[in-house]
Amino acid sequence: MMTDLIATNRNTAIVGMGATGLSAARFLSSIGKSFVFADSRTEPPRLHEVREQYPDVSMVLGPFTEDLLLGFDRVVVSPGVSLEEPALVAARERGVKLIGDVELFLEQAAAPVIVITGSNGKSTVTTLLGKMAEACGLSVGVGGNLGTPMLDLLDEGHQLYVIELSSFQLELVTDTRGAIAGLLNISPDHMDRYAGLQQYHAAKHRIFLGASTVINNRQDPLTNPLLSTSVKQSSFGLNKPDLGSFGLLDEDGQQWLACGLEPLMPVADVAIKGTHNTANALAALALGQAAGLDMTAMLETLKTYKGLVHRCEHVATVNQVMYIDDSKGTNVGATVAALNGFGEKDRANLILIAGGQGKGQDFSKLKKPVAQFVKLVALYGEDAAKIASELQGSSEIEQFDSLENAVAKAAASAQSGDIVLLSPACASFDMFSGFEQRGQRFQSAVKAVAP
Repeated sequence: MMTDLIATNRNTAIVGMGATGLSAARFLSSIGKSFVFADSRTEPPRLHEVREQYPDVSMVLGPFTEDLLLGFDRVVVSPGVSLEEPALVAARERGVKLIGDVELFLEQAAAPVIVITGSNGKSTVTTLLGKMAEACGLSVGVGGNLGTPMLDLLDEGHQLYVIELSSFQLELVTDTRGAIAGLLNISPDHMDRYAGLQQYHAAKHRIFLGASTVINNRQDPLTNPLLSTSVKQSSFGLNKPDLGSFGLLDEDGQQWLACGLEPLMPVADVAIKGTHNTANALAALALGQAAGLDMTAMLETLKTYKGLVHRCEHVATVNQVMYIDDSKGTNVGATVAALNGFGEKDRANLILIAGGQGKGQDFSKLKKPVAQFVKLVALYGEDAAKIASELQGSSEIEQFDSLENAVAKAAASAQSGDIVLLSPACASFDMFSGFEQRGQRFQSAVKAVAP
């Protein structure tokens, strides 16, 4: 099969049969371009779907040989495939062009594009900004790394695209073609894929290449763009803003969202709660202003948008104990943000449920907020022992053999005014199909112990 694949006159290969790979196939088919499929798995989960939809398309399955892709002009690489894969390295060295879905999308998008990345908060900001655009009466395509693959969003009727990008998708980006680009924050993530923070940082910063306007987090130096003065720049942060930037002002004894010296609305009126979500709201306002969205409509959206499922989602309040589902918190930075967002300054009010696949992360960064805000850490999953070791001395720590048992312990330990927070700081694939199933199981467990 491999020989047939290389010998074909079809000049584009799609590597990976996941959601992105299939979206690339649909796009190429729609414009009359031929392609072949390759996947290093012998039985990819969507193989039946591919064979049914593309019965005449050649494919190769199983471990790649280094010469597999040398006969092609270009290769569309799915974000889940490492660029260190020997077949991709060999292809690149021989002049084969490697591209991702981002390049294909930007080549075709006729409407303005906002691209958003960051270690944490990008899904919330992307979705929120999409709602703001809809409130302004625009036809908007929202997706990318979140929800609908970006190539499936292409529509001549859209007036704006709001696209979430992962570091994996950004690795092959060389030009965002005048997009408005936002980098929300950077903290170590996917250290099982990157050699270190510097390599991860470099991938994230590719979002600025070719951008017309950039938005960064002025309180996170790792997001500072190194760009020429010809590129428009703005920022957001949880401090007093400079002229034209977004931040917080104290007015009449309460905090207000503000642009420069202009108060916009009280923080208390923002529907999504927690200081990390206040930062997300400010980021969305900065990006929306750069795109010319109406400020009044954006502020009204902030009063009603309640956030994403499994992202700091309020599940229940029972006996004055609040249960929060942050299953989408799959890295240490996300969990730190959640702890800082829900923790009280004068007492330890949180019970943290965490664990799963650690992705090579440094969990010691949790130690300070855990010591400040957390009365009990309930751990489960593959890397529970590692996390417990790195958090030793910061709080009471217990390990459990299931998420359900961790929830039961949390419910039994919680007192009035406490918050039980599932924010795993880990991937979910050791025990679940994804963060969605993990969150659903958490919510079911909460209902079981706190009816």
